[in-house]
Amino acid sequence: MSSPPWMNQTIVQWTQRLLDSYRHWMGTELLERIGDPELQAHALFESPVVVVSHGLQTDPVLNYGNRMALKLWEMTWEQLIETPSRLTAEPVNRAERQWMLEQARVRGYLDTYRGVRISRSGRRFLVEGAVIWNVLDAHRQQIGQAATFAHWTWLS
Repeated sequence: MSSPPWMNQTIVQWTQRLLDSYRHWMGTELLERIGDPELQAHALFESPVVVVSHGLQTDPVLNYGNRMALKLWEMTWEQLIETPSRLTAEPVNRAERQWMLEQARVRGYLDTYRGVRISRSGRRFLVEGAVIWNVLDAHRQQIGQAATFAHWTWLS
């Protein structure tokens, strides 16, 4: 049995970037930062809110999803990190999704996102009150984008 994703040092480091960048843009913590980076990575992975991110490729691929994200999108870790993030939205919603990501890129964050997403099995859900933010490196250069939300509704 392989170790949980949050134990991987690359994911521990990425988690610190997610948390630091969220604090930079929002002026508050995404979660209470107790303990060392490994403990914080575990806490974020087990958080009751959805947290997901992607890199900056031309067609960005997901590179992080906590347990709630994996459950919501009905994916394993291995499936998630091979998924282009555009596939989390139906084709009809991808232009709106791209516009929203561009707004977050330009402003640094967007805290009013609402939109329909789709799971791996085709189940549709409405996301409300999502925050999207640019993930920054130690030099404040953008290295990805992330999103978090606590509210979604399954659609029929």
